[in-house]
Amino acid sequence: MKVLILHQHFNTPQKGGALRSYYLAKALTDQGIHTVVITGHNENVQRVETIEGIEVHYLPIPYQNQFGFYKRSVSFLKYIMQSVRVAGTIKDVDLCYAISVPLTIGLAALWIKKRFKIPYIFEVGDLWPDAPIQIGVIKNYFLKQSLYSLEKYIYEEANSVVALSPMIKAAIEKKSSGKKVHLITNMADTDFYYPESKDPALEAKYSVQGKFVVSYIGAIGYANGLDYFLECARNCQKASLPVHFLLCGDGGMANRLRESTARIQLSNLTFVPFTNRDGVKELMNITDASFICYRPLPILETGSPNKYFDGLAAGKLIVVNFGGWIKEEIEKYSCGFYSDPKHPTAFVQKIQVYIADKKLLKQSQQASRLLAEEKYSRTKLSNEFASILKSGR
Repeated sequence: MKVLILHQHFNTPQKGGALRSYYLAKALTDQGIHTVVITGHNENVQRVETIEGIEVHYLPIPYQNQFGFYKRSVSFLKYIMQSVRVAGTIKDVDLCYAISVPLTIGLAALWIKKRFKIPYIFEVGDLWPDAPIQIGVIKNYFLKQSLYSLEKYIYEEANSVVALSPMIKAAIEKKSSGKKVHLITNMADTDFYYPESKDPALEAKYSVQGKFVVSYIGAIGYANGLDYFLECARNCQKASLPVHFLLCGDGGMANRLRESTARIQLSNLTFVPFTNRDGVKELMNITDASFICYRPLPILETGSPNKYFDGLAAGKLIVVNFGGWIKEEIEKYSCGFYSDPKHPTAFVQKIQVYIADKKLLKQSQQASRLLAEEKYSRTKLSNEFASILKSGR
């Protein structure tokens, strides 16, 4: 069997960033399936590499988290055109697996299906166009309606759809009645991340000796609403709590957040540059609580953030500032807490409980690891994913 994966933002552990498409491709190659990935990169040349058995075609299509709507749109359109062209040169493909975001990846999958007679399965990590509409990026009525029509058509033409969260699955089933929708969330790499004692050398490196460490590791964009993270740090500083905050990543809001940190004179928050998986593991070693942050928009409650699953695998207390399925899950399994974004002081009140009660903290962290092992392990979900693609439906 030969599978073509379309994903504009394919990463490897050495590069860093979201690794889902790497995990999925490895799941297929490990079961003897010839796997080809078409992706983009910021270099000026097109090249092909074989990475751990995965045939990866890199297309010269620049993309940065800092791009605005226009530059992102141009990048997405370039990927559609070039990925279809390259797909035509790859022989004997049995199935295409198209990974959104953005929704426009579906146009490439549709074109490949019509032109080369290759069926596709469509993956939905964020609900488009709902997400950019609720965030306020897309405002034109006719563009909204066109995107909603495209969304429905992409679902209907797919052999099946893979949803990354229960809420996304329910939304797709409502939008495309009768379509088969699988649930394959993001994965907890329980072999790479695991609970471990804090390394004194790493505590010294980040100047967090004797501190309760709260880390945010991920995108620093508008949707992440990280002003709230800064407010939590400021309130902890006011309360003289022994808490230190680490903010690791990059994105369009990074410089503004640095300026805000300097303006309000936060001494308990450190910015850490974007890093690869080894660097994330280093940060996880000294972390007590993993913070997941979004703006208070209903659509952002539906996602499946990688940082949640990394935190579970590493056995960390999980803190969220949004509702939805993750909030319900961490409360059900007693592995974290919800901090109301309307009330930054709520974080101070709740984190104090875990600072004072080491036994409770340990129990919550153990519950995180158990949830990762039983429900979200990379091995378990990789096998489920490979089974879906082998069936073609």
